[in-house]
Amino acid sequence: MTSNSTQNTSLPASGGSFSLSGRVALVTGSSKGLGKAIAIGLGRAGAKVALNYFNDRTKAEKTFAEFSKTGAEGILARADVTDAKDVERMVAETVKTLGPIDILVLNATCEQPQLPIEQYEWAFYQRMLDFFIKSPFLLTKACLAHMKQKKWGRIVNIGSEVFQRGVGNFSAYVAAKGGQNGWSRSMATELARFGITVNMISPGWIPVERHENDSQDAKDGYLAMVPSGRWGVPEDIAGATVFLASESAGFITGQNICINGGLTVA
Repeated sequence: MTSNSTQNTSLPASGGSFSLSGRVALVTGSSKGLGKAIAIGLGRAGAKVALNYFNDRTKAEKTFAEFSKTGAEGILARADVTDAKDVERMVAETVKTLGPIDILVLNATCEQPQLPIEQYEWAFYQRMLDFFIKSPFLLTKACLAHMKQKKWGRIVNIGSEVFQRGVGNFSAYVAAKGGQNGWSRSMATELARFGITVNMISPGWIPVERHENDSQDAKDGYLAMVPSGRWGVPEDIAGATVFLASESAGFITGQNICINGGLTVA
């Protein structure tokens, strides 16, 4: 029997199906929290990683030292991901130092106050839209030429279960995340023929640094609703991101994976 299969020249240089050896990744908002875990996870899988931050250089340098201890290769990339010129500069610096970007993880966020609609101002709604729609738009445009030329790319949006749950007193964040979800689905259809996948991961409430002042009653109430009966950890999100960035997920696109212990099954 003869085989008519052809070699996929876009595969990583070495490693198994989850290996990211030979790939370059950019993770926005990766100096702490979920972004930090994602960057470290991608590095452990073999990717070179640009860890983006904007405000806290001390925190970013501490994270990068932890990242480097794993043996991974990368850079710190300071930029305001809602500013077009800053995004172009960051992408150019990443390409110059690490190589063209194959994997783009859109994770950066801003403050997320829960307020009734009467207490929001449109300026804050706009800030949410800038982080969750404008930023993915700017970054994708900046990275797309290489992905199209190579006919291989991975774009992973970090969303939130709040869209599926329709959480109240959270309309600015929920609306922006819903818009990001729609944008992700449209881009998945548009870019599929170029070998570029676009997916979304929607975490549940995973306590990280920004949750340190949340009340115990709120935490207990949320955990009581989670079917799996445990809290999620940042590594849960990192593992899913590595999978979606890998060769094994090459036929998965336009999907929104909720990682919340089964809370949004219904």
